[in-house]
Amino acid sequence: MSYSQLKTQYSIEVADAPDIPGEGKPRRNALCPDKLIIHPPNATTLYENFLHGVNKAGNRNFLGHREIRDGVAGPYVWQSYIEVQERVANFGSGLSKLGFKPKEILGIFLISTPEYIMAQLACHQYNFISVPLYDTLGIDSIEYIINQTEMEYCIVTTDKGRILLNMKDKLPTLQTIIVIDKYDQEFTDLANSLNIRVLNFAVIERDGSVHHINAENARPNDVAVICYTSGTTGTPKGVVLTHKNIMANVASIRWLSERGKCYSPSTDDVHISYLPSAHVYELVNTATMIYGGVAIGFYQGNTLKLLDDIAELKPTIFISVPRLLNRVYDKVMAGVKAKGGVAQWMFTAAYNAKKNGLDKGNVDHWMWDRVVFAPIRARLGGRVKAILSGAAPISTEVMDFLRIAFSVDVYEGYGQTENAACLTMSLFGDTSSGHVGPPQVCVEVKLIDVPEMNYTSRDNPYPRGEICVRGHSVFREYYKLPENTAEALDKDGWCHTGDIGYWDDQGRLVIIDRVKNIFKLSQGEYIIPDKIESIYIKHELVHQIFVHGDSLQPSLVAIVVPDEGMLLKWAKQNNLGRKSFQELCGDSKVKGYLLQSLIKYGKINNLKGFEIVKNVHLTYKPFSMTNNLLTPTLKLKRYQAKIKFHNEIIEMYAEIA
Repeated sequence: MSYSQLKTQYSIEVADAPDIPGEGKPRRNALCPDKLIIHPPNATTLYENFLHGVNKAGNRNFLGHREIRDGVAGPYVWQSYIEVQERVANFGSGLSKLGFKPKEILGIFLISTPEYIMAQLACHQYNFISVPLYDTLGIDSIEYIINQTEMEYCIVTTDKGRILLNMKDKLPTLQTIIVIDKYDQEFTDLANSLNIRVLNFAVIERDGSVHHINAENARPNDVAVICYTSGTTGTPKGVVLTHKNIMANVASIRWLSERGKCYSPSTDDVHISYLPSAHVYELVNTATMIYGGVAIGFYQGNTLKLLDDIAELKPTIFISVPRLLNRVYDKVMAGVKAKGGVAQWMFTAAYNAKKNGLDKGNVDHWMWDRVVFAPIRARLGGRVKAILSGAAPISTEVMDFLRIAFSVDVYEGYGQTENAACLTMSLFGDTSSGHVGPPQVCVEVKLIDVPEMNYTSRDNPYPRGEICVRGHSVFREYYKLPENTAEALDKDGWCHTGDIGYWDDQGRLVIIDRVKNIFKLSQGEYIIPDKIESIYIKHELVHQIFVHGDSLQPSLVAIVVPDEGMLLKWAKQNNLGRKSFQELCGDSKVKGYLLQSLIKYGKINNLKGFEIVKNVHLTYKPFSMTNNLLTPTLKLKRYQAKIKFHNEIIEMYAEIA
């Protein structure tokens, strides 16, 4: 009997839950069916969470960064847990001396850095409320957040400070910016001319160390952070998360790890922080690492140099998002294909052997791990023992690849800002793919009918519906938006996610759709663009893709960012080798070839006729956070993409007509 045939039940219905028309019964993790876990031992707040890490790790490494000299990054320089504890207390005391009081708002406008974590920890200790400003939210959203929260203080780097100074006429409440790096007299003069006070992070620390002001520590139900959703459409909403909300996530990971069902962060582990600390995903990951006393090393700030940072740091836990993991998969597979011959045959044999092993719950192979997969493991530093993917769906093929190539436990989590990134997660020992696991042990989950999309809790073989979650990680409210809060949180405390899922025959959740992320073509066919993009993105010539359609058109079109390396290789083979990547993207011959390739590829991968794109526009500029086409977790912003490529979309439809 194979592993997958054992039919372990990962979640079960809540005992004595009533039958309610139009919805399924709530389900809980089968390992903890009788209660919902609130917090881990000895830590009810994020400050107590930090103290737990200090007590575990003491003088061991905590926060590390690479010093850049003459454009070259040196080795990691570390501060210990005890050193950071002193700096955090001093900074919090310094803020108090400036007049900061408990439950007041502190803005943080930084990429992931040691100072970011120290500022946030100071907020946790002194019961201030942090409000992250996303590095790439866009000017309009930054203005909206600062004004809605009536923010007076904001921590910045000099470049981010200039952005705020240039916006000052639209930011009436902003009074003080705290700069973590060096700034010149011109910067100071500009701030003075705008009646903005400029303070230095280190100076506030120093002042706080003299006649230290004691902290008024937060309680579990106090607000820890107002985390604005990056969103793929519309104005961001401020998700109010309490200390209890975030600690429930830490508790769930620890509770499962103690039972051998999840990775267990410890003082022997190293985590690389490159995802935005302003996003709830990295926020709760960091909290989990701190509880275990993990060393956290930060990237240089440039994702193009991330692999260099990884090689230097050699992390043991790698937390990522599907878009980056997809690129690892694509590059490895393209490299194997390019080698061909014996090397390709050996890789295929090794891959198939380990794929068969996954059915038995095995991620290791005594020979192939050494002979074939060791160079791939080295790409992540060679020490990774656990990989977690979250923030967006990841394909079955890529999940299998990660387990096979890296010979480690690979977990997929599912959550949202509104539930502190904590809803479900796959468990240790489950090497099957295509699901996001059972509920975390701090929440319960149910499905409610969406009749207009033909999803019901009575569907066979699996009940389907909108995913709703209730429990300790569910947010308190949207900041100053009572109507939006009422739409998302019903009277019984259920948070309506807007995602569609079903329970498989082992009680694991499978995400299949989005209530709002769906549209009709003119003949009435429903289109799920995420599904179509997830297929096309696997084509070797596709780096990024945005599939578009609407109810006034009979077919789909797409904006494609080709894979530069693969396109240049194809061009060389087809007498176009003298052209640059930019020139190739504007070449009609290239466009025609790629379109026909995608049409053929869609058919091979069982896309329906109306799901296959009928025209494409090629662009050499990648979708990124900088051009406001990706969220900080690298999800496509459809609304912004539609606006940016408005003219190209019109032209593509005109060509079809």
